[in-house]
Amino acid sequence: MTAQQAEEKALAYFHQGYNCAQSVFTAFATEIGLTEEQALRFSAGFGAGVGRMRGMCGAFSGLTMVAGHCRGNLTGVPEDKEKIFSLVRELAAAFTTEFGTLTCRELLHLDESTKEGARPNERTQAYYAARPCERCVAFCAAKAAELLKQ
Repeated sequence: MTAQQAEEKALAYFHQGYNCAQSVFTAFATEIGLTEEQALRFSAGFGAGVGRMRGMCGAFSGLTMVAGHCRGNLTGVPEDKEKIFSLVRELAAAFTTEFGTLTCRELLHLDESTKEGARPNERTQAYYAARPCERCVAFCAAKAAELLKQ
């Protein structure tokens, strides 16, 4: 899958209402040997900065899961673990260069004192216009496509 195809596929999931992590990760379900349902379930809790706590960007979490498939360690040996950790740090640096932060709350310019309810927001044109989420999803999907080609 090309980077552009990956972006389009991930954005199609996002526009259907799936969270950012689900959108990125599920775009690659068949490539990593999962069904769409499995990928959607595995990644469901990582959206909106993990459980809507507005921590690490969900799109980046989806990318991290694809990175784990590509280079995740299969032993507890420190050198094996370092391969995935180094890759994730490299991806994080690229994401931060592009967007300024890995933190969902900062990407959305939410005040630390802002307490949002547990209900996800309705996806409207205003929702998409006010958030960088589409760009984050597209960026992470393109990076994941590059990883799978290596």
